Amino acid sequence: MEATSRRRVLGGMLAAGAVTLGATGPASATGGKGARPTVVLVHGVFADASGWSAVTASLLDAGYEVIAPANPLRDLAGDSAYVGSVVDSVPGPVILVGHSYGGEVITNAARGRANVKALVYAAAFAPDQGETALHLAEKFPGSQLPGALIARDYPVPDGSPDPGQDGYIDPAKFHDVFAQDLPRSTTRIMATAQRPGSFGGLGSPSGVPAWKSLPSWYVVATADRVIPPAVQRFMARRAGSHTVEVRGASHVVMMSHPGAVVRQIRAADRATR
Repeated sequence: MEATSRRRVLGGMLAAGAVTLGATGPASATGGKGARPTVVLVHGVFADASGWSAVTASLLDAGYEVIAPANPLRDLAGDSAYVGSVVDSVPGPVILVGHSYGGEVITNAARGRANVKALVYAAAFAPDQGETALHLAEKFPGSQLPGALIARDYPVPDGSPDPGQDGYIDPAKFHDVFAQDLPRSTTRIMATAQRPGSFGGLGSPSGVPAWKSLPSWYVVATADRVIPPAVQRFMARRAGSHTVEVRGASHVVMMSHPGAVVRQIRAADRATR
């Protein structure tokens, strides 16, 4: 199998969440000035890495190395450490991209890692120190998520008698709340396969944000019913992000409008070479 074909197959596996380790092809192995970065795509809650499939395909076609790891979605510190370990496995420059809660993860995972050159937020949380995803989602009105959640207990591995608690979106409300600009035939499958997020993780305070020391780009989804557009604009403005707005886009802007997300990633690459 030719090298290009191998990279495309590996990228597709990563986008589907099947592989979580780094792809180290020629583009990412040369860590010198002007090297093309590896793009690390971090999904959020109620989704998985397959949500990045269209973005991944476009980036691979453009010659980028891509890693789309499976975000553990257990607690912010652990999730950030895991994504940070993926970044550490890449020998060259990295652009970190986050969707939804994945934005909070990259905000913390990038801190102190010199090979991270830029952050890209796609309808994502970009918290300041001490803020939580749950707090930010309610900073401005408009989120329909609270009324759509179903809570389920799960055992805590440290043996604590108190269980953890995961949040799922009610499948009957998934389309209208999470992804109203996708076909219902697609969202009914997404609803059955959604990965929950722990309330503990969503309520964990963020650390010193990497956007204070790194350039950032933001994609605002103007019809988002999970993170209200006003919240997204507030976070993007505060972070000094280069911002674009996608009219009519739902929370899953990377699925319904992948081109807008890819353009922001490529803009971040050009600006940080």
